[in-house]
Amino acid sequence: MAGGRRPGDSIHGLTGKPLLYFTSVFVSLGVFLFGYDQGVMSGIITGPYFKDYFNQPTRAEIGTMVAILEVGAFISSLIVGRVGDVIGRRRTILYGSIIFVTGGALQTFASGMPTLVVGRIIAGLGVGALSTIVPVYQSEISPNHNRGMLACVEFTGNIVGYCSSVWVDYFCSFIESNYSWRLPLFMQCIMGSLLMFGSLIICESPRWLLDNDHDEEGIVVLANLHGGGDVHAERPREEFREIKMSVLIMRSEGERSYGEMWSRYRKRLLIAMSAQGFAQLNGINVISYYAPLVFEQAGWVGRSAILMTGINGLIYTASTLPPWWLVDRWGRRPILLSGGIVMCLSLATISYWIYMDVHYTPTMVVVFVIIYNAFFGYSWGPIPWLYPPEIMPLSIRAKGASLSTATNWAFNWLVGEMTPILQEWIGWRLYLIHAFSCACSVVVVYFLYPETKGVALEDMDAVFGDQTVAPTPATARASLISRSGSPVPSLDISPPDVDALKSRAPPSTTKSSGVTGMFKNLFQRKSDNESGGNYRRLDDGDDV
Repeated sequence: MAGGRRPGDSIHGLTGKPLLYFTSVFVSLGVFLFGYDQGVMSGIITGPYFKDYFNQPTRAEIGTMVAILEVGAFISSLIVGRVGDVIGRRRTILYGSIIFVTGGALQTFASGMPTLVVGRIIAGLGVGALSTIVPVYQSEISPNHNRGMLACVEFTGNIVGYCSSVWVDYFCSFIESNYSWRLPLFMQCIMGSLLMFGSLIICESPRWLLDNDHDEEGIVVLANLHGGGDVHAERPREEFREIKMSVLIMRSEGERSYGEMWSRYRKRLLIAMSAQGFAQLNGINVISYYAPLVFEQAGWVGRSAILMTGINGLIYTASTLPPWWLVDRWGRRPILLSGGIVMCLSLATISYWIYMDVHYTPTMVVVFVIIYNAFFGYSWGPIPWLYPPEIMPLSIRAKGASLSTATNWAFNWLVGEMTPILQEWIGWRLYLIHAFSCACSVVVVYFLYPETKGVALEDMDAVFGDQTVAPTPATARASLISRSGSPVPSLDISPPDVDALKSRAPPSTTKSSGVTGMFKNLFQRKSDNESGGNYRRLDDGDDV
């Protein structure tokens, strides 16, 4: 593996929760870069020195300049699923940060529009890799009882990045030279370099290690988290057995290709992709990328528009804190439903006040943009990054997250490219389009999304009703057999007998007929979620 640390070394002696939280906070730099890159262009594109340097770009040119990042991100998010399975989660984070720094440097020292665009594409390749692999890594090192909280902490890192970019833009707007836009772009390189060097010391995902038969390194990682570094402690040994059993079961079922993923886990894949699609269609990037333009459209001018964006960013950041505690108490569905309803009403109200165009329109638009942002930060911001990795089985988790993240970037590009054009063409009606999307997302979540609160990753099959013919780790503990020869004493388990397992396959259920029945059977929700017994995941420990 990359880096010079030995497999048994913990990070500066950290074990248990301190190790988990240190790693979780640190890898949040990956999504910090994602957020920073989303927001940094919003203040730059309204600056006089930027406009003069690039010869007063049109709205269409601005849209291309901003949205071209998503082209690179879309490409890399499709590729990185396979890459993450082959070289590991940690090395993928390392290479993604290197690519991002390269793109940031090209943007910083751009001598013209072509160089800036190339830099944005290359930075997009890095952002796409990081935005795909970091949620996967986070889900795999988190315990199931607070997996949601740690994912929400990660999303807060994203919004801190966005908010930071807005305030950097604001303070740099006082610089009377081209440094007013070059300096904010250079900050990308600094943050990317921190993540690049940090990825040399964080641990590899224990699930990836065990999936690739690095059993000794995997148990050391688990021991650092659960047993104070003692590989003979019972808790890491139990973790080892459950994860390894899940790996052996999935291996007995054959190839893990994209085609197999689609045919077998279509329901999960469509839900994951729809979550990321709605996250963009619900209108957040109208605000993230173009907030100053929105405020200028409402009556705020110049630096005042950037200041209002900065204030909005602070409230946006604060709104991401409540889900830290709510997501594992209320669950995923209530948060998505309540957030979607308020976002829909807020966008419709923004549209109304811009249409009215009275003297207090600027104030009312700021108020409802802030309300919209706050409820997005509480709901459709963090949950779509948590939900796809946690509902996918280990064998296709990186690939599934890859496709769902690619969906995010595809719609991200569409919204980023079309927003400045639609603001000019249809004005206030633009916000009604996104309000309608919010309403649709509420309906889809209510009828199609199952609750995953507290369910172990290895036991997600029972939630979606697509159980393997083999028992899940929660129901197969009694079948785990210890044999000699393991690198870690008494932790070998016998591979499942496929023929015997097939004979115990659950009986088929009666399916409804007709078109209604087809959709019902495709997206049928389970009313009772299995909690995975006593299974609790903390997976962060040492690297290999």
